Amino acid sequence: MGKTGKKIILANPRGFCAGVERAISTVQLALKQYGPPIYVLHEIVHNKHVVHGLERMGTIFVDDLVDVPRNAICIFSAHGVSVATEMRAKSLGLRTIDGTCPLVGSVHNMVEKYYAEGYDVLIIGYHNHPEVEGTAGRVAGNVHVITTVEEAEQVEVQDGSKVAYVTQTTLSQDDITVIVETLSQRFPEIRGPKSNICYATLNRQRAMRDLGERCDLLLVVGSKNSSNSNRLREVGERSGMRGYLIDDEHDIDMNWLHNVSTICITAGASAPEQLVQNVIRFLQKREFDQFEEMDGKEERLIFEPAVLQSRK
Repeated sequence: MGKTGKKIILANPRGFCAGVERAISTVQLALKQYGPPIYVLHEIVHNKHVVHGLERMGTIFVDDLVDVPRNAICIFSAHGVSVATEMRAKSLGLRTIDGTCPLVGSVHNMVEKYYAEGYDVLIIGYHNHPEVEGTAGRVAGNVHVITTVEEAEQVEVQDGSKVAYVTQTTLSQDDITVIVETLSQRFPEIRGPKSNICYATLNRQRAMRDLGERCDLLLVVGSKNSSNSNRLREVGERSGMRGYLIDDEHDIDMNWLHNVSTICITAGASAPEQLVQNVIRFLQKREFDQFEEMDGKEERLIFEPAVLQSRK
């Protein structure tokens, strides 16, 4: 049988970032050192396969600290938590491990610094996202979450000359730019970074832009509640591809493949590589028998696993 001419292009970089690697390693290390069960507040990362795998090892994920037995070990997820959550865990007698991604932690530090200097802090990000909730909860007040240009136009602050902003780490630069421009017009003295988007999110989005003109269809391996995976799909679509977010090969609708000659595959920062390989094998059995893996920016950043917090 000859080749069909149908092709898979695999994006680079893709999949696990250093913060996700650290979060997963933190849970695995805690299970090894202290034995199951180990409790985690919320999903350690936003990927159902990762969560289910850790559950099979003896991890229990909870939505409220009250569900964790006294003196048990509780890990805070990579998205970070508020000061109130930290204090509540202490009052409940829990032994805690802070799994917050260090890059998210750097945003926490910025918020705390701006707040201490008397600024109103604007967080550009999604309402109700755990990272944004944790970041907003690092200080006691004068914090506003901005998701849309309309909210940027309407936000009210105490002093227009004392305004600063930070961003959620898993947004796209396109989302941020227009909001920052709006805020800068309203508050000419506003302080803040170009963005707090993490290196892994930026690298994966750049890969999508590079591939946009070469592919008909984009498959992003990532769970539906993963912000960075959703942003990958959006960036790919803006670059000219029809995009879908899938948890694994079972989510692929065969109708998507009609009249498609080239498929791009990537993965969100919390999606295991094994899921990507399963998708590739699925497509190769359906006449996508040519394969290319793009060159991409090498990522060398490594974070050490988090450790048990000492009690004071």
